[in-house]
Amino acid sequence: MDDAPDGSQREPRGLTPLTSLDDPTRRRLYAYVVAAGEAITRDGASVALDIDRSLVAYHLDKLVDEGLLVASFARPEGRGGPGAGRPAKHYARAEREFAVSVPPRDYRLAAELLTRAAERDTTGNARRPLDRVAREVGRDLGDSTHGDDLMEGLRRHGYEPYDEDGVIRLRNCPFHQLAREHTDLVCGMNLALLGGLTEALASQRRSARLDPAPGRCCVVLEPDIAKGGPVGPPLR
Repeated sequence: MDDAPDGSQREPRGLTPLTSLDDPTRRRLYAYVVAAGEAITRDGASVALDIDRSLVAYHLDKLVDEGLLVASFARPEGRGGPGAGRPAKHYARAEREFAVSVPPRDYRLAAELLTRAAERDTTGNARRPLDRVAREVGRDLGDSTHGDDLMEGLRRHGYEPYDEDGVIRLRNCPFHQLAREHTDLVCGMNLALLGGLTEALASQRRSARLDPAPGRCCVVLEPDIAKGGPVGPPLR
C-alpha cells in the first residue's frame, strides 16, 4: 500500500473496482459480458440471466462507473432513420487492466525489463532459449491439465477459449500489454507456450499457429490434419 499525505495507508491501486465484483449479481453480469465476446444490451442480459431489467441496468452502470465495462449507444442492425426508436445502451469489457498486490509488487516492470533486454540482443541468443523454455513450460501446463481437457486448461490460464467452426480461438491474451509493446517477441513466446501445451495434450490433435486479429489472442489452435484432426471429448 502507498502512504497517504497524512501518513496513513492508501488502498492498493485497483482494489476499489475489484471489490465491486463482490456482489454476486454484479459478478454474474460481468462474467456474462466477458463470455459474450461482444457488446450486450440490458434486455439481452436480463433474459439470459433471468434478472429484472432495472436491476441489470443498475449493476451494469455501476460496472461502467468502476471502469470494468465501457458503454456505447447503438440501434439494432438494420434499423435507422425516423421511427427507429432510441439507440439501446450496449456494454462491453473495458481494456483497462486491474491488479492488486499486498504488499506492493511490480512483476509487470520486471517483465518489461526482461523483454527489452531480449529484444536488444540481435544475435538471437536470448530469443531461442526463451522460446525453448516457453515450449517446455507449455508441456508442463499440459501435463497438469486434468483429464486432458484442453479448453479447461486454456481457461485456467486466462485465455478464454471459444470454438469457431472447429478452430479454438482465444478471447483474451494473458500477456496483452507486453504483446502490444513487444509484439514479435511476446507473440512468439506465446506461440511456443501453446505449442508445448498442445504437444502435451496430443490426444486433442491440435496445432498452434499465429493468426493475429483485433480483440483476441494472436494464437489459434487448429485441428492437426497430419494427426487425424480433433478427437476426444467435445469442445465446450
